[in-house]
Amino acid sequence: MLDTTNPHHYHYTTKYLQIQVLGGIKMNNLERMRVTLSIQKPKHTMVLRHSIDLYNDNMVEKLVRKTAERLEIGTTIVRETLQNLTSALEQYRIDQLAKEQEEGQLQIKVLSSKEKQEAIKFLKSKDLLKKTNELIGQSGVIGEETNRLLMYLIFTSRKTNNPLHCISLGSSGVGKTHLQSKVAELIPEEDKIEITVLSANAFYYFNRTELRNKLILIEDLDGAESVLYPLRELQSKRRITKTVVHKDTKGTTKTIHLTVEGPVSVSGCTTQESIYEDNSNRNFLLFIDESQEQDKKVMHYQRLLSAGKVNKDDEFTAARFLRDVQRVLKPIRVINPYAEFLELPQSVFKPRRTNSHYLQFIEAITFYKQLQRKPKYDEQTGEEYIETTIEDIQEANEIIKEVLLRKSDTITGASRNHLEKLKAYLKKNTQTTFTNAEIRRNLRVKETTLRRYNKQLLEEGYIKRVNPPAGRAGKAKTKSYCFEVIDLQEYDELKDQIGKALQKCMTQIQLTNQASKLASSPPSRHTQNGENKNKKMS
Repeated sequence: MLDTTNPHHYHYTTKYLQIQVLGGIKMNNLERMRVTLSIQKPKHTMVLRHSIDLYNDNMVEKLVRKTAERLEIGTTIVRETLQNLTSALEQYRIDQLAKEQEEGQLQIKVLSSKEKQEAIKFLKSKDLLKKTNELIGQSGVIGEETNRLLMYLIFTSRKTNNPLHCISLGSSGVGKTHLQSKVAELIPEEDKIEITVLSANAFYYFNRTELRNKLILIEDLDGAESVLYPLRELQSKRRITKTVVHKDTKGTTKTIHLTVEGPVSVSGCTTQESIYEDNSNRNFLLFIDESQEQDKKVMHYQRLLSAGKVNKDDEFTAARFLRDVQRVLKPIRVINPYAEFLELPQSVFKPRRTNSHYLQFIEAITFYKQLQRKPKYDEQTGEEYIETTIEDIQEANEIIKEVLLRKSDTITGASRNHLEKLKAYLKKNTQTTFTNAEIRRNLRVKETTLRRYNKQLLEEGYIKRVNPPAGRAGKAKTKSYCFEVIDLQEYDELKDQIGKALQKCMTQIQLTNQASKLASSPPSRHTQNGENKNKKMS
């Protein structure tokens, strides 16, 4: 009998009355039912319009008598009709609120037995990280082979007790946000929260456990400056608390504590590395590949996409499969029996925090390969856990080598990229000195940007000012400042130092592992002069 086809004009028709609810009803303020009614008898022109709160009995009783008198109809019929209308509107509002709440909730996908078996089979396969990286590429992530796998494993660590975090760095327009968003598509919707802009107190008003083991994605850290402090505390302490004043229903002022618990995994993008130093210390820094080879890969993909030669169904299938793989992973404790032998190179800055990140990343790889490990149980607590293998450490070293290299550098990533391009240019042209005008023209760098690079490189001692080279007449060829790179091999030497340090750790682990296997081997039996003798393994 209640027609709500038009959300702003309901119709309620009975044998004796026709009622229109003008403007609909409000979905908030459930303690009231304020409506504007238009009441008339069927096939009559006399209309009564009246605004009323249908939950107010005195107002309803006055409307009953007024309607009965104006339309010449019995009060019993009017009273019964208004009561039925109130019940119908009340039920409609309850249904709409329930529908809105259901639509607002994420629908968590339940894997079918076939999907679960395929995901488990994949997680048990050999060369799991290599196959995962290939699938990430098939899902539409072009190039960035190391960064994309590293980011995927960091996002996977959200399910552990020690999640990792990352910041993507690079100049404007090189694809920082694109890389983050494409890899984030491989994470189930129910496990991530994507944020563009946040107010200063936004994090404190989540439910207590709403962020637990979630991936928080921030498109641009410049738009989230106000929440960087609580974000750092959530990363380090895994919980944040804010004390506010609140009035209860009786008007009494009370002090309450708003607590939000982690752990969480956080990922963000920015072009300004130095501004977010406090946050950078808690994150893996992923420097986007800005090489010409990567440019060619991206532009080739763009051309194929424009020509309609990219199979989007294959990309969607690969992304959906990796989301299913994520759903199969279960929280489990990871123990690294080789952790005491893992020492970072002395050149790494902030070694305490970097060492923690290094160990956590190895645990993240072990966690991802949990179905390839035999579960063990703590003798005292009975807690289930899995152990890291030497293979996990080797794979972690290959992936994280570039991160450790950047952590050991004394200059920012942008300055390092410029310096390496500068070295390549000088080597190609067999030069030792250069001018700002020459570099701006050949490397296509803005004057203000080049000045900023030169200032940092001069302060850190990577370049120095020199006298302009003399011409045939003994006069300088140019009046501009000339610069010279002090050491062309310093970055390669730093790479070798880090590689040797990691290899030294692996050698020590392998020797220790081999010695423990020999010590635990049972004695071999051999026959000498017709008697059985025991021979201990050394």
